[in-house]
Amino acid sequence: MDDAKRAALARAKAALDPLELYPRPVSLRGVRIWVAPWLFRLPWFRRFDGYAVHMTVLLRSATLVADPWIVAHELCHVWQMQHHPVRMPLSYLVRGYAKNRYEREARRAADAAYT
Repeated sequence: MDDAKRAALARAKAALDPLELYPRPVSLRGVRIWVAPWLFRLPWFRRFDGYAVHMTVLLRSATLVADPWIVAHELCHVWQMQHHPVRMPLSYLVRGYAKNRYEREARRAADAAYT
């Protein structure tokens, strides 16, 4: 992972940690950013600019690495998975995307950090 991606994660962590959403601060150990434009051409992913899978933040384009809101939003999902590794991903199957509490929480966290 290059320096720009590491710096983006560090900035997002610095913005999210003071929110104290969970007992432990978000850990960046093993977290990486991958730019995967091909993934976002698939039907399910077309509506997203970013997607978090376990410890990986996937972004639609390299320019989004410089977008603090999207990096913080996706890093918040990583933080959620660090604290709720089963419940968080399963909630998307049960509640869907729009009504999912973890999705709303990640939006609020990114808004609080960057607006």
